[in-house]
Amino acid sequence: MATKIRPIDARVLVKEVKRQQQTQSGIILPDGVEDKPIIEGEVVAVGPGSRNMMDGSLMPMDIKVGDVVIYTRFGGHEFDLDNEKVIVLMEKDIIAVIEK
Repeated sequence: MATKIRPIDARVLVKEVKRQQQTQSGIILPDGVEDKPIIEGEVVAVGPGSRNMMDGSLMPMDIKVGDVVIYTRFGGHEFDLDNEKVIVLMEKDIIAVIEK
């Protein structure tokens, strides 16, 4: 990814991780399986966080670059960046971090 994007506020830039087309047991998955409402992605950029409305202090993000996250497909704004599909999400739209 050559173009640099810096999310603002509590936003995260995520690159979708392509699902494996064949299961470990050898079953080939049909094309329609990819259209799940919940998808997985790798965090490529993170904003600084949002401001506390009471005192203006910065509330740091729980997500960091390199995290693999699960999010809903309809939670953010999707676009092409350097011929790759990426999505800008609010931190609150991320459902979970996958820990390996």
